[in-house]
This record gives sequence, C-alpha cells and structure tokens, in this order.
Amino acid sequence: MDSSDVDQALAEMLRVLGPYDSPDRQDWHAPAGSLDWSCWTTAAHVAHDLLAYAGQLAALPGDAYLPFDLAVHPDASPREVLQVVTACGGLLSSALRTAAPGARAWHYGSCDPEGFAAMGVAEVLLHTYDITQGLGVSWLPPERLCAAVLTRLFPDAPPGDPAEVLLWSTGRAELDGRPRLTSWVWRAAVS
Repeated sequence: MDSSDVDQALAEMLRVLGPYDSPDRQDWHAPAGSLDWSCWTTAAHVAHDLLAYAGQLAALPGDAYLPFDLAVHPDASPREVLQVVTACGGLLSSALRTAAPGARAWHYGSCDPEGFAAMGVAEVLLHTYDITQGLGVSWLPPERLCAAVLTRLFPDAPPGDPAEVLLWSTGRAELDGRPRLTSWVWRAAVS
C-alpha cells in the first residue's frame, strides 16, 4: 500500500460523506455505528490518526509516538472537519511519497511506510463505515482497498468478501456464522 491508496480512500470518504456534511441535513452528533463516539468526533479522530501517522513518518522515532496532538475546534461544522481530514490525509500522502522504502518509525513496534499507508486507509474506510451507520447511509468500503488492508494488517483473516471480512476483523460485524469480535488488533509492525 502507498500514498495513492490513501488518496483513494480519502476520495471515497468525501464522495460518500460529502452530500451529508451539512448539520442541517444530518445529525453528526449521533453515535457513529457501534462506537461510543459521535459521527463528528469519529471524523475528527480520523484526522488525528492521519496526522499522527504523517508525523511518525516524517520524524522516524523508533520507540514512541511524537508528543503532539490535533485539536479540531469544537464548533467546526461537519464540512470543516472533513476538510481537516483531507488536510491530514494529504500530509500522510506526502510523507509516504517522500519516505524511503526502508524507513521505520514506531507504531507498537517498528513500522514501515506500507504499514502506515495501510493503517491510514483502514482508519478512513472503517470510520467512514461507522459514520455512515450513524447517519443512516448504506455503504460498504471498496473491495480492492479492503483486500489490501487485510493482506497487510490482518494476514490471518479468513477468506471471503474483503469488505465483510475487514468489518468482521475489526469487530464491526458477524461473518458467515462467526460471532462479532469483541477485541482485535492489527499487525502494522514489521519484523
């Protein structure tokens, strides 16, 4: 996975959520799917994680996260929050394009650029799904991007439709008679 995958995931997020980015049309304070967060907070979380991943790739710390955080103004409209997501996603894409293939930065272990790209795509796709659930919009993440995320972050995932398997692998759905997971972890670190 690389910057083009992050860009595609962001474009899909904006395509799906853009028509609903007005607080007059949808309640962005509704819970985002099964999360405890609102749709608004979930979108702000996506921006936070994309910025954090970009920062890790830019500074290449080997043993911890950089001590900075993103604060989205609480009065920002859904449209403005999506613009922040777009900005942070652009920073991650830029960091991915300039990172050396052998670069390593900390994310619960040593993580390569491909791992940061996969985590960025996963954050965007999974939380777009959560937000669509909260807004009452029917949507599933794109199959190709889901398959790439599964290959990189969930190598032991069962076979099946990539979107459904990714949702199951992250505790968002049942899968072919398998109960919904109550805990999970992805494997971004490389050996």
